[in-house]
Amino acid sequence: MRDTPALRSWLFVSSIDDAAAAAALKACPDVVILEFEDFTPPERRPEGRRRLPELTEAFRAAGIEVAVRINPIFDPDGPLDLAAALSAGIRRIAFPKTRGPQDVHLVAKAIEDFDAQAEISSVYRLIPNIETAAALRQSYEIATAHPAVEACLVASEDMAADLGADRDRSGLALRHVRERFLVDCVAAGVAAIDCPYTWRDLDGLAAEISFAKTLGYKAKSAVDANHIPAIHTALTPSATEIETAGRVVAAFDAARAQGQDRAFLDGHALEVPTYKNAQALLVRANVFRSKKD
Repeated sequence: MRDTPALRSWLFVSSIDDAAAAAALKACPDVVILEFEDFTPPERRPEGRRRLPELTEAFRAAGIEVAVRINPIFDPDGPLDLAAALSAGIRRIAFPKTRGPQDVHLVAKAIEDFDAQAEISSVYRLIPNIETAAALRQSYEIATAHPAVEACLVASEDMAADLGADRDRSGLALRHVRERFLVDCVAAGVAAIDCPYTWRDLDGLAAEISFAKTLGYKAKSAVDANHIPAIHTALTPSATEIETAGRVVAAFDAARAQGQDRAFLDGHALEVPTYKNAQALLVRANVFRSKKD
């Protein structure tokens, strides 16, 4: 799995909306995705590109990672968005409407061509957005298309529209999509970023994050800065979870020290997978503790 344990929340913010930028700075997501597709009208995209350096500086000064979501690389605006992002020093690039592995290669080549022209060598990260049924069927191939793929992000509204599904607060229409997407990302060894919840219903948001966490998601996207606290609370190991994981590790280590193949804790047979999951949770907890410190 790519090394992104501290990146729980990915907030989409329009490149031209001052109020949204201010709200994002206040909410302090782990990553802000400056958005040039759906959230920036075509006629205002040049303005957004000009603003990238100042926006990037403001977010980085607040300790927030910065990504840019360009328009599709095969559309006229995509290469312009990408050049503006790279010129602003942004090397985490998300791209929508991913058709297949070929789009990953197109974006990677464009970045490498830019770097060659500038006579620099940079480390960059790619985040393909999976927004259609056709792309979902290729999630694994997309995620493994290039070593720079750090994560994939699954869409909500575009995916529901492509499926012709009813989009409601329960998220029922997208459950299979989210389950299948997560499996492919885990198999590919990249982070899976869950789709945004597009209602202001905080109870509905809590239920959706809880379901995502049960499946195994460690990261979620958002389009509303007010959703960031709930995402952070749900996807940061709690004191109870840390205490339980510590007990699991201690019990299993004690059993192994006595030559036993497993341990029992609170009536649960602890085998190697449970032990490893507990260890992973403790590692994540330490990451967030260090980040807070």
